[in-house]
Amino acid sequence: MSHPLMKYLREDWMPTVLCPGCGDGTVLQCMLRAVSNKNVDMNQVAIVAGIGCHARLGTGYIAADSMWTLHGRAIPIATGIKLVNPNLQVVVLTGDGDCGSIGLSHFVHAARRNIGLLTICFNNSIYGMTGGQVAPTTPKGTKTKTSPLGNLEYPLDLCSLAETAGASYVARWTTAHPKQLTTSIEKALEKKGFSFIEAVTQCPTYYGRYSLGSTRPSEILRWFQRNSVSVERSRKLGQEELAGKIVIGEFVDVQKLELAEQYRTQSRMKD
Repeated sequence: MSHPLMKYLREDWMPTVLCPGCGDGTVLQCMLRAVSNKNVDMNQVAIVAGIGCHARLGTGYIAADSMWTLHGRAIPIATGIKLVNPNLQVVVLTGDGDCGSIGLSHFVHAARRNIGLLTICFNNSIYGMTGGQVAPTTPKGTKTKTSPLGNLEYPLDLCSLAETAGASYVARWTTAHPKQLTTSIEKALEKKGFSFIEAVTQCPTYYGRYSLGSTRPSEILRWFQRNSVSVERSRKLGQEELAGKIVIGEFVDVQKLELAEQYRTQSRMKD
């Protein structure tokens, strides 16, 4: 008997090209479970992916209309799709480098505009597809191929940026928290405004090898569990206590006017 989530995959799908133990497949499964739990009509879904290890999942495996875009340009293209057809459920799959570096301004302004996109960021804290270079989200002090003595830069907090810019829904989970991640995606699918979910995912090939001294996915997942701190608990801790920790949970969950709907209303008033 085939798995119930198989119906959401393309008929010609093949085993993923991801490295063994990559956490991106876990994020994909959480997304498909959320879609299944909410009975989402995939004929009304458009998926837009950027450049990175995650991108093949959206454009090569999920049975929905999809676009594979330029590096960092997934969000503006998704914005155009949503404005042309506000009834579509538009999902952006992006990476920490794709979203937090070359695509950073697009990300911030999409949150500011509160455009109705569900953006899922696969954050492996490193440039995994191109060989393990330091990324915008790489923790300070972390060793990578381009920071062999330790990263000197402070990392971007993508969830804080989304919250400050004005997103309607913001959450962060790791691949060691699949149930919570699935629930967040379910919530985000029902939000009208900009939803941002950061999925901290393991990269055994590069981040694990260079930064954690292990290429075993199970050890990295246990590291996620040991080093994760809930939003509520983090508010009681100081900066030194939070150093090296992953703050998980929901940061924002509000109802706000969504951009595409406002454009539609404005257009009707003009007519």
